[in-house]
Amino acid sequence: MAVSITMVLLVAWQWAEASRTVDAAPAIDAPADPTVHLTTPLLSFRRAPGVLSRTLNVTQFRVQLSSVLDRVGPGSCVAVAVDGNVVSVKNELLPVIPASNQKLIVAATSLALLGEGYTFRTEAIGELGPDGVVQGDLTIVGGGDPLLTTDDWLGATGQTYPPINTSRLEQLADDLVAAGVTRVAGRVVGDGSRYDDQWYHPTWDASLHGLEGGPLDALMVNDGWLRPVFTRPSDAAADPVAHAADVFTQLLRARGIPVSQGSAVGTAPAGVPTIAEIQSQPLSAIVQEMLLTSDDNTAEMLVKELGSQLGAGGTTDAGLAVIRDMLDQWELPLGGVVLVDGSGLSRDNRVTCSLLVGLLGLGRADGAIGAGLPVAGTSGTLAASFVDSPVTGRLQAKTGTLSGVKSLSGYLAATGGDQIEFALVLNEPAIDDGGFVSVWDALATSLVTYPSRATTDQLAPR
Repeated sequence: MAVSITMVLLVAWQWAEASRTVDAAPAIDAPADPTVHLTTPLLSFRRAPGVLSRTLNVTQFRVQLSSVLDRVGPGSCVAVAVDGNVVSVKNELLPVIPASNQKLIVAATSLALLGEGYTFRTEAIGELGPDGVVQGDLTIVGGGDPLLTTDDWLGATGQTYPPINTSRLEQLADDLVAAGVTRVAGRVVGDGSRYDDQWYHPTWDASLHGLEGGPLDALMVNDGWLRPVFTRPSDAAADPVAHAADVFTQLLRARGIPVSQGSAVGTAPAGVPTIAEIQSQPLSAIVQEMLLTSDDNTAEMLVKELGSQLGAGGTTDAGLAVIRDMLDQWELPLGGVVLVDGSGLSRDNRVTCSLLVGLLGLGRADGAIGAGLPVAGTSGTLAASFVDSPVTGRLQAKTGTLSGVKSLSGYLAATGGDQIEFALVLNEPAIDDGGFVSVWDALATSLVTYPSRATTDQLAPR
């Protein structure tokens, strides 16, 4: 019995000794070299490369833009933003004359309020008898289509910026033939009552009449011109509605449809049916034409259409009230802003670079407005500018020119997906002698420096 107890105790002692030996001899690594360590804090920007990269880019971008700011005088303004975030400005809240940069405001608000697919209708109404004779008058009702044209006018040479995305008045005449019309017993009557009869804005200099803007109304063909190239005041129609009615009368007669009593101006009687109608291209295409060619008549008619559909009537003042309300809803800065017309021909207009760059920040370079903007060295009013420049084919912007005024506002898509929005409005007498060129070149040179790209060494923890 004693032997058995002794054996049990011996086995237990050996097991305990073996366990103690294993636990008591753990492997210990050599201590780290105290002279080698990381100094980057856990929450450092160096551990967030995306944030740091944007910060470094913007910082360097501001430095580059200083060359532009230095060239902008006290009566002018500039503002530059990246993806809607303003990074560099000078006199950004100063009210300045925008010239045709005013069209950016009209474009943005029209697209937002009427919709990209909105169209304008031109109708031919009358009492069509079974024998194909229109009893009484055939009334052409203008629906505000600013790009209603005839083939001979559109195909003529000599226009600096021939219109695009037009609608053919010949199509309406062809549709009447297809509807069985053989004769008009009365007159062809033009109806432009959708808008008021203010053919030229009262603040425009008389030298601009016809050459730059007007005469315009809800029924207008070929921009109210009597011939494709405007060289003297007599080239503009005395009454755009009467002119359109006369042109349509000629189109009908050319198709073998006699018009017994010529053409006139009037208002369509109520209850008379529509025989045929044509529609404009969608508003997105019309806005594209307006921005690309800086079409003053299109801008003015879009303002009146906003007034007709959403305001107090088809007048400039009614449309501008609708526009201002939309800008206010977008919470854009309106201090000092004065909207007088839609085209920017009036020298009484006042906008700020802050407003323009904020407006551009609501859209995208590949959106409806960006798609319509002239491209540097490539198209529209920028075809001859920035040729062989770092921004050739990349910068998209609306130009603007009046005596002592030169404006340029738009987009530049940067590598990496960022978008630059910029507004530059120069109100200086010296620009009439080409003084704006150095500022434009400085802007182009500065814009292409973004992004600056953080290096691997800048981003890696250390």
